Amino acid sequence: MIETLLDFYYKSNGVTLSVLALLALYFILLNWIFLYRYFTINSWISKETSSLEALLMGSAAVAANAYLNHFIKTSSKINREILDLGMYASTKEATKGLSFLSVVASTTPFIGLFGTVVSILDTFKHIGGASGTMSVIAAGVSDALIATAAGIFVAIFAYTYHQILKRRSFELSSLIRMQSDVLLSRSHSDN
Repeated sequence: MIETLLDFYYKSNGVTLSVLALLALYFILLNWIFLYRYFTINSWISKETSSLEALLMGSAAVAANAYLNHFIKTSSKINREILDLGMYASTKEATKGLSFLSVVASTTPFIGLFGTVVSILDTFKHIGGASGTMSVIAAGVSDALIATAAGIFVAIFAYTYHQILKRRSFELSSLIRMQSDVLLSRSHSDN
């Protein structure tokens, strides 16, 4: 295994190795972003679910740790504008990191393809200087395709993570919207 990796390292073009290093860095970053945001949003959803359940069971106000509580405290009266502001702020906070995951998902296949093209060009350059058989060409092309495979691999994870976090952010926004609607309906019925 180590011999194979070393052999690949010595045979590969510097651009291909740079592409693979960049893709590895992207993979580390996207996993870190996903795990951090996933656990943060799940914790937040738990708080907002408890607050909504308390409201639905007759509580007069959102829980002290609910996101809307910060906005309600700033106003003497509950109104649609304050609650909408809280909704927009929560959506912005919940969707942090999604742009990076989206960019990684859409660009990494092309980055991998770039590495492959450069490797294939390098393979053809070496074949032109020597008498190349089909096995030499096949070995060069198969090594070159590793960059494309790595790009697709990273893109699959980035896209999957993006979709999971997008769905969790939507759930969170829905919980906050429901709390807002309950508070508004109560404030209208009090008038």
